[in-house]
Amino acid sequence: MTRTFSLLAPSLALALALAMAGDAAAQAPADEVGGYRAKQVLGSKVSIQGGTAVGTVEDIVLDSAGQVEYLVVGSEGKLVTIPWEAAKFDLRKGAAVVNITTEQYKAIPTYTAERYPEFYSPAYRTQIYKSYGLTPRERRIERRP
Repeated sequence: MTRTFSLLAPSLALALALAMAGDAAAQAPADEVGGYRAKQVLGSKVSIQGGTAVGTVEDIVLDSAGQVEYLVVGSEGKLVTIPWEAAKFDLRKGAAVVNITTEQYKAIPTYTAERYPEFYSPAYRTQIYKSYGLTPRERRIERRP
C-alpha cells in the first residue's frame, strides 16, 4: 500500500490521508481531536468564578461563515449570551467555565426565547464581548453579485 500511495497525485494522496484521519477522528472523543460536536456542547452546565452555576447551554449561534459566535445559556426562563471564546469546556464532565465574577455576570443583559437580541448589531456585540473582557473578532461579510 505504501508504494501505491506514494505514486498517487499529491492532491489525491492528501484527500486519502484526510479521509483516513477523519475516520480515526470520528471514533475519538472530540476533545482529543481539537474540536467539538454540537450535541456535546448543548446541555453543558455552565459556571463562573467560584464554581457558581449559572445555567445550561440551550443554543449555539453561528455567524454567516458558519463559525460559532455565541452560546445561549438558559436558567429559570432567562437567557444570556456568552461569546464562544469566553467558555472553557470540559466535555468529559459536560461542563463549561466562564472566567467572570458574579457581579459581572449579573450585569449582562438577559432575554427570553420570545424576544432574542440582535446578535450581530455592532452595539450588542461590543457590549456582550466587553462584559466578558473580550474584543469581538472581525466579521467577514460576503458580498453577493
